[in-house]
Amino acid sequence: MKTIFAALTLACCALPALAQQAAPTDSSNDPLQLHDRITGDLGVGMYRLDRNGLNRHARNDVLPYAYFDYGRFFARVDTFGIKTARLGYGYLELAGRVNFEGFDADHGLHRRSDPIPLGLGTYQETPFGAFFLNVFRDFNKSHGTLAEAIYAAQIDAGPMSFYPEVGVEHRSGSYNDYFFGVSASESAASGVRQYRAGASTSPILGLAAELPLSADWHLNLHWRRKWLDHSVSDSPLIHRHTDDTAIIALSYHFK
Repeated sequence: MKTIFAALTLACCALPALAQQAAPTDSSNDPLQLHDRITGDLGVGMYRLDRNGLNRHARNDVLPYAYFDYGRFFARVDTFGIKTARLGYGYLELAGRVNFEGFDADHGLHRRSDPIPLGLGTYQETPFGAFFLNVFRDFNKSHGTLAEAIYAAQIDAGPMSFYPEVGVEHRSGSYNDYFFGVSASESAASGVRQYRAGASTSPILGLAAELPLSADWHLNLHWRRKWLDHSVSDSPLIHRHTDDTAIIALSYHFK
């Protein structure tokens, strides 16, 4: 897992230089103009992952926090990539995701490796709110697919801005079965009942908030809950019907 994260961090450092070469230099007022500088937030955050698989304990990690654009390169917390052709209110994007869903196992169960999700997406910032659409394929062990559609609005309240989110996530059967299935050999060795996980569709609800601490420094807060589809929650490896993620970050705002 740490090897994957280190590789992705290096990619995040290298890609802005490539994106700068691709960004236009005109001074158009087009809101989709690509700038040859960082615009957005960059800092450090505490990430709390409250999973409910074999690793039932909550996990806290201090990791970089990034939500910015640099030319064609973008980083959105756990998703990063390159903007390609213009598409509606945004761009068609080549995207990847940092995902720590893997876990160690013993007593006859096999280790699940972290996925490496790579695919296509788009961020559409419309007059009615923002839409995040992504489709990934796991290029690691599961070879399954993950798709999501999320809508976020903005509500300003004094100095703070709130961003309520609602969405849905779909996972293929091969993706779920790798992480939540129990094969016949694992069942015989561990005593855990055999289980084959199918495809799933899970609703998502979240809330983000941004509090300015000064002209350039911000406190960023994120919370997201996912209600697991029965094809996942019925697995003997799962102990609750929800997954929660929370982030508290201190970031510098680049204009």
